[in-house]
Amino acid sequence: MNLDAFDLLATSILLVDAQGDIQYANGAAENLLGRSRKVLQGVACTSLVMESAELDASLKEACAGQFIDRRQLFNLRKGHETTPVFASIVALYEQPWPVMLELREIEQQLLAERNQQMYEQAGSSRELLRNLAHEVKNPLGGVRGAAQLLEAELDDRQLKEYTQVIISEADRLQSLVDRLLAPQRAPLHFAMLNIHELCEKAAMLVRAEFSQYGLDIRRDYDASIPDFPGDGARLMQVLLNVIRNAAQVLCEQEPPGGLITLRTRVARQQVLMDRRHRLVLVVSVIDNGPGVPPEIQERVFHPLVTGRASGTGLGLNLAQDFVQQHGGVVEFESEPGHTEFRILLPMERP
Repeated sequence: MNLDAFDLLATSILLVDAQGDIQYANGAAENLLGRSRKVLQGVACTSLVMESAELDASLKEACAGQFIDRRQLFNLRKGHETTPVFASIVALYEQPWPVMLELREIEQQLLAERNQQMYEQAGSSRELLRNLAHEVKNPLGGVRGAAQLLEAELDDRQLKEYTQVIISEADRLQSLVDRLLAPQRAPLHFAMLNIHELCEKAAMLVRAEFSQYGLDIRRDYDASIPDFPGDGARLMQVLLNVIRNAAQVLCEQEPPGGLITLRTRVARQQVLMDRRHRLVLVVSVIDNGPGVPPEIQERVFHPLVTGRASGTGLGLNLAQDFVQQHGGVVEFESEPGHTEFRILLPMERP
């Protein structure tokens, strides 16, 4: 058995001897349990969970060949806290270890499933919008051209005001169509980027835009984060869209203003878009506003969905699209007084 292959897996793998003691732990297990494989070697599996008797019974039955694969729920001990996990107990044959224990955090599994669902929904939405935008674009040009020809034939200045309305609205719709099609056009241009330089530039632009509202933007940076590959223009647009969205919500409330916190961290052993990454950059945009309305939380990344009367519903959709092009995802959690959008990007080129 090639043990190196286990380090490529996103789930935590423990190989256990007949006494129930750990003989091997992969990288994901080290991350989950917060201990190195050297420290874990020889540790009793039953000491890891609250339901030690249940796990002990399952391990003994697996060693006796009474089942091939059994799935159970356990509460993993993590210091003074516990973490719920799915456990698959697999009986091995003709191997140095009689049992393999696979652990997966329930929260992480649900998050991976949610991210995959968002990715599939975004793909369907993009396809629908691309088709719709192409259908609208040609007749829209005809409407604008006809209005211009009509305006040239009119002598009445008041009537020309109506044609100007048609032309200006056609231009506005053309701009909207171009924004819907823009993400599909240009390829990514990768370069090594400093996330804090991008954050600072985006914060400066948003602060200037909303200067009259007394908006407070604070930083909580991990200065040790190295440069990473990405398309600077698109990731800059992602940050602007997410930060500006938070600022607009805060400045439309009564009284206007509030706090936005930009936080950067590195997460380890994360699954993004069905791929496991050793290091993932996490950029959080946190605000203390009223939160995302519950009725649109499941659709907040869909195009043309917005909780603001003046919103277009394209900012977050475009941000999600650009991040997914990098192999990452944008996720969020929201309640009144605390909304956090997290931009997760792999730190290696997809």
